Amino acid sequence: MSLCCRIAFVFLFLFCFDECNTLIAQQNIYLTENARVSFTSDAPLELIKAGSDKLQGAVDVEKQTFIFILNNATFEGFNSPLQQEHFHENYMESGKFPRTTFSGKIIEPLIVQNGTEQMVRAKGILDLHGVKQERIIKAKIIYKDNLLIINCLFTVLLDDHHLRIPKVVSKKIAPEINVLIEATLKKEPQK
Repeated sequence: MSLCCRIAFVFLFLFCFDECNTLIAQQNIYLTENARVSFTSDAPLELIKAGSDKLQGAVDVEKQTFIFILNNATFEGFNSPLQQEHFHENYMESGKFPRTTFSGKIIEPLIVQNGTEQMVRAKGILDLHGVKQERIIKAKIIYKDNLLIINCLFTVLLDDHHLRIPKVVSKKIAPEINVLIEATLKKEPQK
């Protein structure tokens, strides 16, 4: 999907998310195409780490809405190419469930001032492996010039998203995965 199409999708989502209002001037929108998402599975017999620098996201600071989208096929790392192949084909089923999304609203009022650091809770729907689950995820937001820097660490229970691990590898894959998001979003220039 081209950059223009993705941005159009994000604006359409933000517009539809709040049907009562028209889309506010673009100066309130922060975007990223290359945020970092990584995960760690710390099981008794194996430590697995992987990540992607292709997390896309948008935050409307006035409406306090957000959306993050990841193409699951962009995950890299792992302990071997075979492990990566099994991850995509057998567990995430990236062909059948190509995207993971998290979208919703920020609960606390945002204090958008240069140099401010704030802890917030993001409440929304995590759509992972075709299973939608409401989540509240804590995140740290730092405002710096025209940037929104977001960092958060949370866990995902594999059972919650119907990610089944065969018994033969159950000691090599943890049932709870730690996920780290590191995102720097730029303020969309006013047109």
